[in-house]
Amino acid sequence: MIDEINGIEEQEEMMVEQAFQKLIQSYLNSKHRKKTDIIQKAFNFAKYAHKGCRRLSGEPYIMHPIAVAQIVCSEIGLGSTSICAALLHDVVEDTDYTVEDIENMFGDKIAQIVDGLTKIAGGIFGENASAQAENFKKLLLTMNDDIRVVLIKIADRLHNMRTLGSQPKNKQYKIAGETIYIYAPIAYRLGLNRIKSELENLSFQYEHPKEYQDIVNKLKDTEEKRNLLFENFTKPISAELTKRGIVHEIKARVKTPYSIWKKMENKHLNFEEIFDILAVRVIFEPKDENNVLQECFNIYVAMCNFYKAHPDRLRDWVSHPKSNGYRALHVTLMSKDGEWIEVQIRSRKMDEVAEKGYAAHWKYKDGDGVSGEGEGEKELEKWLTTIKELLDDPQPDAMDFLSTIKLNLFASEIFVFTPKGELKTLPTDSTVLDFAFSIHTILGTHCIGAKVNHKLVSVSHKLRSGDQVEILTANSVKVRREWLKFVKTAKATNKIHSVIRKEEREKRKKGEDTLKEFFKKEDLSYNSVGVERIVKLHGDQNAQELFLDIAEGKVLLASRDVDAVKQKTSSTGWKRYIPFGRKKDNDNKNADTAGRNSAEEINVKKVFVINETSLQKQSSLADCCNPIPGDSVMGYLNEKNHVVIHQLNCWVAQKLKANHGNRILEATWNIGESTRFIATIEIQGIDRIGLLNDLTRIISTQHNVNIKKLVVQCDNDMFNCTVTMQVKNTEEVNQMIKNIRTINGVGAVNRI
Repeated sequence: MIDEINGIEEQEEMMVEQAFQKLIQSYLNSKHRKKTDIIQKAFNFAKYAHKGCRRLSGEPYIMHPIAVAQIVCSEIGLGSTSICAALLHDVVEDTDYTVEDIENMFGDKIAQIVDGLTKIAGGIFGENASAQAENFKKLLLTMNDDIRVVLIKIADRLHNMRTLGSQPKNKQYKIAGETIYIYAPIAYRLGLNRIKSELENLSFQYEHPKEYQDIVNKLKDTEEKRNLLFENFTKPISAELTKRGIVHEIKARVKTPYSIWKKMENKHLNFEEIFDILAVRVIFEPKDENNVLQECFNIYVAMCNFYKAHPDRLRDWVSHPKSNGYRALHVTLMSKDGEWIEVQIRSRKMDEVAEKGYAAHWKYKDGDGVSGEGEGEKELEKWLTTIKELLDDPQPDAMDFLSTIKLNLFASEIFVFTPKGELKTLPTDSTVLDFAFSIHTILGTHCIGAKVNHKLVSVSHKLRSGDQVEILTANSVKVRREWLKFVKTAKATNKIHSVIRKEEREKRKKGEDTLKEFFKKEDLSYNSVGVERIVKLHGDQNAQELFLDIAEGKVLLASRDVDAVKQKTSSTGWKRYIPFGRKKDNDNKNADTAGRNSAEEINVKKVFVINETSLQKQSSLADCCNPIPGDSVMGYLNEKNHVVIHQLNCWVAQKLKANHGNRILEATWNIGESTRFIATIEIQGIDRIGLLNDLTRIISTQHNVNIKKLVVQCDNDMFNCTVTMQVKNTEEVNQMIKNIRTINGVGAVNRI
């Protein structure tokens, strides 16, 4: 037995040593300075610190820091400082060693990065904030000083995603949810396109395994056809470029399963209807780096000798790089088979930046040397400045903060000019108001409109690339809450929220003073108990919301408020009064029931079973996504020990996974077919006499389903109908959709 244990230890020791030697070899093959001594020292220290610790998979814990360091070195391209920090990144968090110990042994720079990677103990947003938001904000605070912090954190997250299979389901949902919500967008913003795609696919694989596998299988089935199309399309291009003496390489880029699924979901398409699965990359060795744009266009002209170009699909990211540093010339050509194919023309350096990102080159090229300031670095620095501005004006709500940061992570860009010809980069669909706030906060807060290309437009006017914009202001104009509905940039959103919060503080003070005057007038003692009774009477969440409602005239104090304070009615005498137009949060649905069942402790590590009993006592279905049996779902355990069931791909669920991962439950259906659930489908097609009759016949007669609501609209011979009905499960809905698609004139049917 002892010999067997010793044998296992020897095998593990060999496995650890082989992994470390692979890391060292990758580092020696890089262009960085060869500082292997400090990497060896960091490895020895981390190995000793984590001695005896194991991951859930059973392997020695030190394998995780080595794997993170390997990603940092070979997939992101960082040097010895980052490799050491990656090896040490869990030491302070998981052992008794401190940041001071790291600083004494490895210097202040490595210690600073490790500190940035260590989870924080205190709260930035307050006691009730989500831990993920806290950690993420700490990350951003240190990122502005040293971007290597977030690069190593992305590497850490990538390895965690690669080994997520050993975690329980609820942990998988939490980690995959925050990955898709925050880390993949950040990887994209930093130009780590390959890592971004892998993070998305891994998240998709764990959240929607069936859909993921279906797309993977279909990609495999159509691979031979794609390969033939690629070969036929690129053969004349390659011959022409060789003839012109252009050293080049041509690669196929296949759309990722996650990207395919998102397009299918957003545009209600089948896999067979996705026509841009294949793209082509032409990577060339430039003869002159200073004339690379001209060489890109020379290749474009050469390809036009064989194929027709799409007139509206030319994208010059060489002259105007994306804000993550991405540069390439994108063109779309018609193949001989009648299919549009996108071609991305890049120099070798552009391709390297596209795969590993500009962040790896920014300020840290070849160790501690500072790289030159290219367009990509300037855009990256602008983004970091924007992040710093947002951090300087913190929002009290963690989820609002994450949403604001996320606003600008995944946006495509447009290029807009000031009256003096200065170029400004904004997200696609940005408005006049976004442009105003991008120049100065005062311009934004007093913006009344603008002249776009010398024509007067409103503050909500969407800008296009090439627009020249002159902002018009008036001192009488004040920030309005409805502005939040159309602004696109994080800066504008943050500044508007800031002004509104200030105004609401003043209103709440006025409302509180009014309530105090009311208490005094009615000879009542002003205290928290009395205020809370009035809060409950009017259906407000808390006293602060009540004060605001009083100031805005939504709550009028009267004799019933006096009765409520004096408790003249029985506990069943008063019904809660909810002001017209107010909609209570679904997570508080069945709050009284949840309160009565709070003793029934729900174990977040176990699978929550959705059945008739749990829906009556412990749980409810979210209004935002209306899940039905057969949907992939999760549970969210709210503060009242009540479980709210969401579809896994629901936008609210995405936020909850990213912000409150410790409250996410794995959930499964166990409901009989006698229970009915609400589902809505949308039907589009060409109008004709009898179409509606055919539709209702299939739903009501063929499937025996009760229609609760039916809305029909016909415009220019086009038929659009939404049907809300009571169904048993997704199988019934899917079969119904399949049958409806056979109706003459119906073009598209989708559940919404």
